[in-house]
Amino acid sequence: MEEEFHELTDRVRAELRSPQDLVAYERLLGLARKNTPAGREELARMLVAVERPLWAREIAAFILGCAGDKRAFETLVLLLNYRDPVRCATAAHALARLGDPRTARAAAALATNPLRTAYALHPVRLLAELRAPQSVPALIATLERLLTPHNPYWRVALACVEGLGALGDRRAVPALTTAVTHPRLAAAAAASLARLGVHEDASAQVGPRAAEEGTGDGVPGQGSGERSRGSAGGSAPDVSGRR
Repeated sequence: MEEEFHELTDRVRAELRSPQDLVAYERLLGLARKNTPAGREELARMLVAVERPLWAREIAAFILGCAGDKRAFETLVLLLNYRDPVRCATAAHALARLGDPRTARAAAALATNPLRTAYALHPVRLLAELRAPQSVPALIATLERLLTPHNPYWRVALACVEGLGALGDRRAVPALTTAVTHPRLAAAAAASLARLGVHEDASAQVGPRAAEEGTGDGVPGQGSGERSRGSAGGSAPDVSGRR
């Protein structure tokens, strides 16, 4: 936790806007250092207190989550679904250490929700780390949905491919075999299939299609004329109104 906690606190320090913020920040660090039952009670109260800044709830939830305190669950899941990837990563780290059986179900729901694909990278990675019963079905369903031409969320698909290889479940073979035909996923999919004991000649499958599409930037369906415009990142909807 030490390295991740330092990264979190360094990032949050840059968000402080007033002397009062600095006082509250130092108070949180003091509670983390003491790591006492009374301190954890104060941190838990901070999660539900009104008008607390997001960074304060994030620090409190991270400390409690890494300590296995399940009172952090709701806040961490909220942050896992947040529009800021760095906060998603912090929440995923704490959730992986929380030990709450609800975590895998929540991560699977986020990963498989087509309306939240822009924020699915860290839920996908968390599912692979948890190795829960929900992990393989959720990763397969998410990957299959993303195996379409011109899909801008190839990084999420890549995380699914890598996670399925790490999980070692042969139910993933059909989806991974299809993924081999996608230039940006081909190498990782072939490696994951090999981990499952399926040795495909990936280069033979990908070669003709890749030559037609152009693989300079690896976006399925894009030729060299399109590469100058960059990949279709697709801006995610601003859901700050839900925060």
